[in-house]
Parts: sequence; structure tokens; C-alpha cells
Amino acid sequence: MLFSNRDLKKLIIPLVIEQVLALTIGMFDTMMVSQCGQSAVSGVSIVDGLNVLIINIFSALATGGAVVCAQYIGKKDKKMASHSAKQLLFTILGLSLVIMGLCILLNGKILNLIFGHIGHDVMAYAKTYFFFSALSYPFIGLFNGGAALFRSMGNSKVAMTNSFYMNIGNIVLNYIFIFILNMSVKGAAIATLLSRMFCSFIILYMLLNKEHTIYIDTYFKYHFDFATVKKILQIGIPNGLENGMFQMGKILVQRLVSTFGTAAIAAHAVAFSLTSIAVVPGMALGLAILTVVGQCIGANDYQQAKYYTKKLMIIAYLSTIVAAGILLVGVRYILKLYALPQATANLAVSMVSLHCVFDFFIWPMAFSFPNTLRAANDATYTMIVSTFSMWTFRFALSYVFALYLHMGVIGVWWAMIVDWIFRAICFMIRYKSNKWMNRTLV
Repeated sequence: MLFSNRDLKKLIIPLVIEQVLALTIGMFDTMMVSQCGQSAVSGVSIVDGLNVLIINIFSALATGGAVVCAQYIGKKDKKMASHSAKQLLFTILGLSLVIMGLCILLNGKILNLIFGHIGHDVMAYAKTYFFFSALSYPFIGLFNGGAALFRSMGNSKVAMTNSFYMNIGNIVLNYIFIFILNMSVKGAAIATLLSRMFCSFIILYMLLNKEHTIYIDTYFKYHFDFATVKKILQIGIPNGLENGMFQMGKILVQRLVSTFGTAAIAAHAVAFSLTSIAVVPGMALGLAILTVVGQCIGANDYQQAKYYTKKLMIIAYLSTIVAAGILLVGVRYILKLYALPQATANLAVSMVSLHCVFDFFIWPMAFSFPNTLRAANDATYTMIVSTFSMWTFRFALSYVFALYLHMGVIGVWWAMIVDWIFRAICFMIRYKSNKWMNRTLV
């Protein structure tokens, strides 16, 4: 067997901790900014929707690179694994610089185009947060790329440790900038920027260590290799389009949410922030599936790929049930930390409760499971299913439930559940058909 139980523990446990830390950096921003009022929370939450869209583009490329490297590792070709790693990092750097420049130049125009009808105070906060967020994009991209490379080696501890330092730095700097220097949203944005810069430099430095299975010989010499980048993009482009369409749909749904008022925006933002905790185990196991199944595919061992998919999905379900159960029981106590009006808090409780109940049955199958298909170079199928489901159910059905059936903002969350169910069914049918097999990249 390619992975012992000890190997899986060493991979999964740091991944879970890393995902918790990655999510809490946004939660602490929201929690600390909430002390500045609902308008500040709303401004940050609106930009976070755009940030997630852009970060997912980098994550998609990182996923492509991780799959290629994992397959080379499974094939025992360390030289090509390291070569592919370098191509990945420079591709992410180039793309992130372009996106950063566009977002800085078109800051207000982008926000006005998508959220032009929101209040002036919310828009002012959003513009400030968006500017500093854009400055951090190259550092986010490089950090995600580096973390994905370490995961492809089966070493998830590095990314976990760096995420820990990022969070500690973010919390300390948030406190200084928001509460001592009274910089409000601007302070939260600068704190996040500085903490991301620091951790991206650390992870890039660690990749220079030649004792790792994958390492970078030097950052000062680079030769573009179209053939290798093409392999990365075979996973990265479908995954990026899938994630991009998914996040764009969420942003447009958030536009609908914003029509229900500041209380609905704040409740929606806080609820999404909290429910991210419930799916942390599923997200971590999804990343583990990419590494484990990717190496199995590289070794051309599909029986092990199926064995580990089943094993990791069982762990994903059990851990998701525990995490969602804890959140469901403790949500009212956690919301007290957000300084929200009671009516807003009650609305957030309803959203979180709905999410948690369906986490138990559907979420891992809809979002963790398809990583088996991606690891086997079947990313185009996952893209088609996810894009169709996003626009048909989560987007269009949100308007039907929220406006025509008069369900309000809760209708948006019910449309999301329908989206999950459709995805889960389609991915299981594809897996059972075995059409994802024999599609290796390397």
C-alpha cells in the first residue's frame, strides 16, 4: 500500500488544523471589524466574496500543479516533479500580478458594477478593504502554490505551521491597527496583508531545501516550459473555471441578499463565516484525496485509488458530523462574540442550523469526493457539473425561492442545498461508471 495509516494521519491532521487556521483569519477580521458597526462588517463581507473568487483562481492553479507533482511522485520521477513545481510558482506569480494591477486600477468600478446599490458608508469601507486585499494577491497565490506542493509530497505540516504564524500575526496586528490606532477596516486589511506577505516568504524559502522530494533550485533563473504548464492547466483551467463560476454565482447571489437590507447582509456574512468551520474536515479530506489518489494514479494503481477514496470519504463524513454537530449546538453562544442586534443574530442562527443539518448527509459527497476525479485528470467533468448546478440551482433558484416564493434571504440557503444534492448525485454516477480511470497526465 502506498500510504499506511500513520502516513494518512500525518497528512490529514495538519490539513484539518491548517484549514481551521486559514478560515479563522477571515473570521477574526469579521469579528474584530464588527466592533466598528454593521456597515463595516457588510463592507468587509462584500469584498471577501470577491477575494474568495480570486483566491480560488490561485487555488485552482495550485491544485493543477499539486496533481501533476503527485503523479510524478507516484511515478518516482522526482526531477520532473521539482521542474513542474517551479513552473507552477512562476505561473501563479505572473497571473496574480496581472489580477492585482487590474483590481487596483478598477477598484471602484468593479465594486460599483457588482454592488452599486449599497449604501455609501458600506461602499467606502468596501473600497478601502478591496485596495489592500488586491496588494496581497501575489502573496496569497505564492503561499497557496507552495502549500499545495508540500501537500503533494504528503507533507501538510509545513502549510499548517505557516498558517498558524499567519493567524497569530493577523490577530496581533488587527488588535494594534483597529483598537489602538483606530484604523477600523483599513487596519484589518493592512494586518491581513502583512501577515500574508510574511508567510509567503517563509514557505518559498522552505522550498529551497534540497532534502525535500520536491524543491526549487533557484528563484533567480527561470525558463518557461509550455508542455509542463499545459499539464498544470489541464487541471487548473477547468478547476479555475469551476471555482470562478461558483464564486461569481455566489457574488451575484450576495447581490440579491444585499437587497434585503444591512441586517440580512450582516447575518449572511456571519453565517457563512461560521458554517465554514463545519466543513473544515471535508475540505481537509478533499485536499488529502488529491495527494493520495494523485500518487495512486501516477503509480497506475486504480484499486488503491478506489480503496483510499472510500477510506478517506468515511473519515470525511464522520469528522464533518462531529464538526457540524458542535457548531449546531454552540452557534448561539458563538454569535455573542459578534456584537450583532438580536434580530440579526436570530437570522444567522437559522442559516447556520440549516447548513449544519445538511452537512451531515450531503456536503462531503458534493465537495470532497470530486477531488478523486480531479486527481485522475477528470476535471472537465467536475467543471461542467459544478457550473451547471451553480447557475441553475444556487443562482436561478435563489431568485425563485427568495422573491417569488417570498422566502426572503433563507430562500437563498435552500437553493444552495438543492445545488449540493445535484452535485453529489452527478459525481457518484461518474465515479461508478469508471470513466475517470486511465486519464493520467504524466
